[in-house]
Amino acid sequence: MIGAQLLSSQTLAAGWLIYLPVLVWAVLRAPWVELFTDSRRQHLLFGTVFALFMLWLVRRDFDTGVSYHFIGMTAVTLLLDWPLAILGGLLAQLALVLLGRQDLAAVGINGALLVLLPVLITECCAILVERAQPRNLFVYIFCSGFLAAALSALICLLVGLGLLWHDGLFAMPYWLEDFIGYLWLIIFPEAFINGMVISALVVFSPEWLETFNRTRYLSAPWNDDDKP
Repeated sequence: MIGAQLLSSQTLAAGWLIYLPVLVWAVLRAPWVELFTDSRRQHLLFGTVFALFMLWLVRRDFDTGVSYHFIGMTAVTLLLDWPLAILGGLLAQLALVLLGRQDLAAVGINGALLVLLPVLITECCAILVERAQPRNLFVYIFCSGFLAAALSALICLLVGLGLLWHDGLFAMPYWLEDFIGYLWLIIFPEAFINGMVISALVVFSPEWLETFNRTRYLSAPWNDDDKP
C-alpha cells in the first residue's frame, strides 16, 4: 500500500480514473437479486470483507510511507466472483480509511493495484483453466489458487515500484539491486495463504466457491482407464 505523499497528483488522479469506472461496472454486473434473496451469499460477502479487512490490518508500515501486507484477493475472487470481489475490496479499503490506516486520496491508486490487478489476474487464470476443462482437481487449486496469487503479488509489486520510480518522490533503497532475492519472501507466502484457503474450501465447502465447477471436478464419471 502506498501513501498519497509518495505519488504525484497526476498518478493519484489516474488511479481514480481507472478505479471508479470499474467500480461502476462491478455494481452493474453484481448479482444483486441473488445476494438479497440468499442469506448464505450475504454471510459470505460480509465475512469475506471482514477477513480481508483484518488481513490488511496485519501489515508492516515503513516510515517512508509504504506499507507491506498480504493481498488475499485471489481467494476472494474465487469465492465471490469478480464483481462482488471488487466491491468487497472497496469496503475493506473504506474501513481502513475510517481507521486512519489509508489515505483517502490514495484509495484509487491502491484500489487499482491491490484490488483490480489481482482480480484481473485471478479471473484470467480461472478463465484459462475453465477453457482447458481439466478433470483433475489439483489443476484448479494450483492454477487458480497458488499460481494466480503468486502472479498477483509479483505484478502488483513491480507495478507499484514502477509508479514510485516514475513519480520520483520515493527514495529508492540502496539494496534494490538485490531485490530479486527478496521477491520469493513475498510471492511464496501470498501464494501459500490463498492456495491453502482455496484447498480448504474445495475440500469442506466447494459450494461456496462461485468459480468452482463441482460437476466436472467432483461428479465426473469414471473412464475405463481411470477405474481402480
